[in-house]
Amino acid sequence: MPYISLILLIIISYLIGSIPWGFIVGKLFKKIDIRNYGSGNIGSTNAVRTLGVPLGIMVQLLDVGKGLAAVLMVSPFFYINLPFENFTPFDDITVLKIIAGVSAVIGHTFTVFLNFKGGKGINTALGMLVSLAPIDVSISLGIFVLIVLFSGYISLGSILASVFFPVIMFVRENIFNVDIYGYKTLIIFSIAMSVLILYNHRQNIKRLLYGKENRFEKLWKIRVFKFIKAPLKSRNN
Repeated sequence: MPYISLILLIIISYLIGSIPWGFIVGKLFKKIDIRNYGSGNIGSTNAVRTLGVPLGIMVQLLDVGKGLAAVLMVSPFFYINLPFENFTPFDDITVLKIIAGVSAVIGHTFTVFLNFKGGKGINTALGMLVSLAPIDVSISLGIFVLIVLFSGYISLGSILASVFFPVIMFVRENIFNVDIYGYKTLIIFSIAMSVLILYNHRQNIKRLLYGKENRFEKLWKIRVFKFIKAPLKSRNN
């Protein structure tokens, strides 16, 4: 019976993560297939670019909700003993939450509803991590906002925030001596999630390196290089 419950947990979490909200919102409100516009991705970044800011934010919140819903459904419906030996410092229910969250992220990335071609998983992973490490997630979100304000690149903010998440945990635990419950397990898990997010952003990384990534001018609020380039331009004139 525990095995059946665990399999059901993975399948249901995967299906929750597979709900292609970007595609659905595009069809409902704009009568378009978001995959045919912009980057062709169903995530919130392309939704903002293609559907507009309000609908893009709606997609983002819905994608975050998928990861959060997968984790929250564990306690009331799947409070079971693990069908394997739990060697982690986490209690069984938290291990199940991680399994559910990862399944949802995989579902978002490889959605069964769109021929296994989905988004990049950053928002769904965020929804999962909010319940597991809220302080570390909050700091990572702050980094994301700063990067976007300074660069205008949402992809760069997402990439750096995902990279800094395990770094933040390491610093808090080992330098500031903050006792993060289940740190040894969660740090490994967060590194694995960062690697997955980096892999899903591999095309964005290439475009950033070659200067071809799309920038959101409206979000680029702190233009440091604008003031550096101005004197050079005046001298050339």
